[in-house]
Amino acid sequence: MSTRELTFAQAIREALDEELARDPNIFILGEDVGAWGGVFRCTEGLYEKYGPERVIDTPLSEEGFVGLAVGAAMTGMHPVPEIMFGDFITLAMDQIVNQAAKMRYMTGGQLKVPITFRATMGAGRSSGAQHSQSWHAWFAHVPGLKVVVPSTPYDAKGLLKTALREPNPVVFFEDKVMYAKIKGPVPEEEYTIPFGKADIKREGSDVTLVALSRMVHPTLAAAEMLAKEGISAEVIDPRTLTPLDEETLIQSVCKTGGAVIVDEGYNRFGITAELAAVIAYGAFDYLDAPVERLGAMDVPIPFSPPLEFATIPDEQKIIERVHKVLEGRRR
Repeated sequence: MSTRELTFAQAIREALDEELARDPNIFILGEDVGAWGGVFRCTEGLYEKYGPERVIDTPLSEEGFVGLAVGAAMTGMHPVPEIMFGDFITLAMDQIVNQAAKMRYMTGGQLKVPITFRATMGAGRSSGAQHSQSWHAWFAHVPGLKVVVPSTPYDAKGLLKTALREPNPVVFFEDKVMYAKIKGPVPEEEYTIPFGKADIKREGSDVTLVALSRMVHPTLAAAEMLAKEGISAEVIDPRTLTPLDEETLIQSVCKTGGAVIVDEGYNRFGITAELAAVIAYGAFDYLDAPVERLGAMDVPIPFSPPLEFATIPDEQKIIERVHKVLEGRRR
């Protein structure tokens, strides 16, 4: 299979392009997605190729265009509303949580809502407290929604293509720091990645590191540094939170005996807590130390870069948590 190096943004754009060409019911809408090509360039060139009826610039009103998209999905279209900054998905919570997520259940399957909400997440750009948050845990809490958090260009393209063929609502989170900075091989041939299948990014035997989205990259870097200490770390990327591949997580921890979970969302009532519960329940008899959780600091995200980066998990913080797990094992 031949591959090319693409950025994360290029992989997203290629998936959108291919699926727009495949399915005439798919259309994109959002703020600056059309003639401007998207603030993060994810829709660049699609307006010119598919026209203003399928790549639609909207007013600055998430509740308005997301509500319109949900209605269009109920009629058989597959809208792709883009939330430029995922923080403002809060303005469309009723449309997503009370309408899109529940309509198929409430109508006994008579109505489907095939819709892919694309939303950004993540800090590290000095964008301030209202443009740097990661709200993926909220949507993983809601029955009826599927939640996707890719970490590489390969995963982003394959998972987005799957989302655009899914008859149910999907919330697809993209870490905006990765758009231009993260590159990787992407096949030229057609492919999709199934939901609910975690990816073992690095095999190991001493400790399991579970990381999501952009946090996969500092976690892999930490695993490299740990290898120099003689510590073999396995790195697992769940890729989707709903559905969640519990089996892969549990099997890994049964092998290694310890786990550290890394996420850019807040720890309290978040993804790290849920994954820790899954592991503690499924691998209880194999754990040699408590599961360690490493999330964002529980404060509004600062604008100042030194303060901002202090709130985000990094390689050194991950290594410290691994040492804590291994020290607990030796007691």
